[in-house]
Amino acid sequence: DGEVHINELKNGNVEMFWNPTSEVRRQRLKRHIVLFEEQTDFESERLWQHVTSAINKGDQHKATQEKFVLEEEQRNAARERRENGTEWKPLLFQHDATTNEWRYKYEDLRPWDPLNDIAQFEKNGILQTMERHLSTRMSNHKTTCINNQITRHKRSAEDCRRRKTSDQPSNHSQNTESSCSTPESVQELSDDDGKYLGFESLCAQCGKEMNHLKEIHSAVLSLQRAQQDIHR
Repeated sequence: DGEVHINELKNGNVEMFWNPTSEVRRQRLKRHIVLFEEQTDFESERLWQHVTSAINKGDQHKATQEKFVLEEEQRNAARERRENGTEWKPLLFQHDATTNEWRYKYEDLRPWDPLNDIAQFEKNGILQTMERHLSTRMSNHKTTCINNQITRHKRSAEDCRRRKTSDQPSNHSQNTESSCSTPESVQELSDDDGKYLGFESLCAQCGKEMNHLKEIHSAVLSLQRAQQDIHR
């Protein structure tokens, strides 16, 4: 959000290349960083602190020396791992043998959905997307879960009817039928009718996802209230 100039070395002319307006400056993204004292030894700001300090002081020679020290330490560490047979296992990246490149493990390449996606954020190095509604994956899982329960319920009812007709005398059919009665409208079960079959919850994953969505919804409402306060 600052001015950028082009310096012509041949004739010494200086030309304005970019001069952002006040509107552009107001739209600048807010920078969020981890506090220096909370960073680990290998996080960039802490790892390169001496190089950065030298650059800010205009000491190119010192910056080069500090950079060499870091790179030499990395070479020595790699050499020790080779000698000890220790395999380096990155936490957030994996090697693509096809392209011979390192790729981020949790990259999300799907198109941004402005109607459903709210924001992307990073937590513990993992990029995540906050969504307004259940994702297709969760909806499909929920549907499969319900269908499995219906199938089990139907199978149980059929077994009950078979036992009734084969094992019980005809004069006891009324009592048997009352103990093995089955709702006739099972096929019309909707997504929210899990309790109709006597199930308190669809499955552990569904319950976990629903609780997570409730937390996200509460966070979104809190952000909206904060935005309203800022506008006022």
